[in-house]
Amino acid sequence: MKLKFKKLHKDAVVPKIANPGDAGADLTAISVDYDINSIITYGTGIAVEIPEGYVGLIFPRSSIYKKQLLLTNSVGVIDSGYRGEIKFKFWGDRESDVYKIGDRIGQLVIIPIPSVEWEESEELTDSARGEGGFGSTGV
Repeated sequence: MKLKFKKLHKDAVVPKIANPGDAGADLTAISVDYDINSIITYGTGIAVEIPEGYVGLIFPRSSIYKKQLLLTNSVGVIDSGYRGEIKFKFWGDRESDVYKIGDRIGQLVIIPIPSVEWEESEELTDSARGEGGFGSTGV
């Protein structure tokens, strides 16, 4: 699959998959904005054209554990109709170890999405798990 992207800023870095077989393309910070509520917004300067029937999911990189940051929406959803800049919003203390301009800040994964038609029902099919929720399958 070819995925069109647009550089919205001269310093934007082309998304890059580091190794053959990797699921996500690394995205790089080109701007940072700190707000008064401990939200740090990083801009990538990149917009993408995700084909209809697909979704882009943005995740923190596995090295996030080295930073004092938490992606505010856990996983970002980039719908196929969105053409704006991909941004990452982290919760964190700007005085702590945070990303800097030029750092790889996250990754973009493109996956197909099924076409779903919702059907209300009075009963659902039984399953082995049933209504077992949080922690029901063990520690």
